[in-house]
Amino acid sequence: MEQNTQQPGGYYPPPPPPPAAPAPTNGMAIAALVCGILGIIGSFIPYVMFFTLILAVLGIIFGIMGMKKAKQIGSGNGLAVAGLVLGIVGTLFGLVGVICWATIACQLKKGFDMLTY
Repeated sequence: MEQNTQQPGGYYPPPPPPPAAPAPTNGMAIAALVCGILGIIGSFIPYVMFFTLILAVLGIIFGIMGMKKAKQIGSGNGLAVAGLVLGIVGTLFGLVGVICWATIACQLKKGFDMLTY
């Protein structure tokens, strides 16, 4: 048996309401998160740490800008804070890596200089 989908009286039910508009995205917060993550990962790779140190600093800058934008649009504050924290951690790791690299380079130079005399 077929079921009748019409309401009594021959009327169809009203269409569903349109979907709600998506919340605006916070591009600065997303950029901060990506830069912070890449800054941390790259800080453990020799020679790459110099470039990712710049990304980590950009993560801090984008995180601060993303937090300001999050107050305006009302979304993305968590991503901005996470990007800011990851940017700070990535910067610290990168600075430690650069200091270690410079120390090793100086010690190797001293060792090579002693061999030539």
